[in-house]
Amino acid sequence: MEFIFEKIFVPNKHSFISRKLPLASNARIHSHRNFELNFITSGSGRRIVGDNISGFEKGDLVLLGPNLPHCWEALDFEKGNDPFCIVTHFSEDIINSDFFKMPELEQVVDLLKQSNTGLRFKLNNDSHIRQSLEKMTQLEGLEYYIEMLKIFNFLLQVDERENLSNPNNSSAVFSKNLDKINKVYEYVFQNIQEGVKLEEAAAVLNMAPSSFCRYFKKKTDLTFMEYVKSVRVGIAAKLLAETDKQITQICFESGYNNLANFNHYFKHIMGKTPSDYRKTFR
Repeated sequence: MEFIFEKIFVPNKHSFISRKLPLASNARIHSHRNFELNFITSGSGRRIVGDNISGFEKGDLVLLGPNLPHCWEALDFEKGNDPFCIVTHFSEDIINSDFFKMPELEQVVDLLKQSNTGLRFKLNNDSHIRQSLEKMTQLEGLEYYIEMLKIFNFLLQVDERENLSNPNNSSAVFSKNLDKINKVYEYVFQNIQEGVKLEEAAAVLNMAPSSFCRYFKKKTDLTFMEYVKSVRVGIAAKLLAETDKQITQICFESGYNNLANFNHYFKHIMGKTPSDYRKTFR
C-alpha cells in the first residue's frame, strides 16, 4: 500500500484547525508534517499507524507526531450512522514557539514529543473530550485556543496510554520519498508569486515532466497543478485575513491572472467566496 504525502493548510490567524470529517472504506496511508489529534465519533474499522495495524471503534483517541504514516479505514457502515472523526491539525513548529516554552507547558511539550510513535489514549468515558472537540469545530479566536489548552490538559490526565508504532519503523525508502516531496513543496512556496513551472519542478527531482507528474500524483494523491492551486488559495486566505488589500490585488499576488478563476478555486477549496471568508475575520 503506497504512502501519500499531504500538505495540511492551517488557516492564518489560527494555531490549529479542527474539522469533522467522514471516514472512507478506501482510505489510503498518508503522512504530513503537522501534529494530528484524531477522535472517532462513530463507526469502526482498521487503523494503521507506522508499523502498527489494529482495530478502532467509537471513542478511539490518537495523537500523532509529524511525518508518521497513518490511515483510518472504515469497515463497519451502520445504516444511518456513517463513520466520522474529528481531526485537529496543528503545526509541527508549535513546540518551538515562545508560548510553548513556558514552564507550565513543559508536560504538553513532552506529550507532543512522545507522539512521534502515535499515542492512543484509553478512555473510560469519552463524553468530555467529545464535547470539547465538537466545540472546537465551531469556535474562533481566543476561545478556540483556550479550548485546545483544555484538551491538552485532559490528555495529560489520562493515565493509560499506548505507544502504537515502533520508533525505528521508518524505512529508508519512506524517508527518501518524504525528502523528495518536501523539495517540491519548497520549490512551489518559493516561486508561487513569480510563477511555478512544471519543467522547473520536475528538474528539482531530476525527472522528466511526464515522470514527475506520475510520481507526484502517486505520492500525494493530487496532480501537481491541483497542489499549486491549493497553495495559491492558502496564500490568498492569509492576505484576506491579515490585510485590507483589494480582492483583485490579492488574486494577482497569489499567482492568479484571472479573477473568475480565483473566485472559483477559492470557494471550491475553502467553502466560501473570498469576500465571505474575509468577513469571518472582521
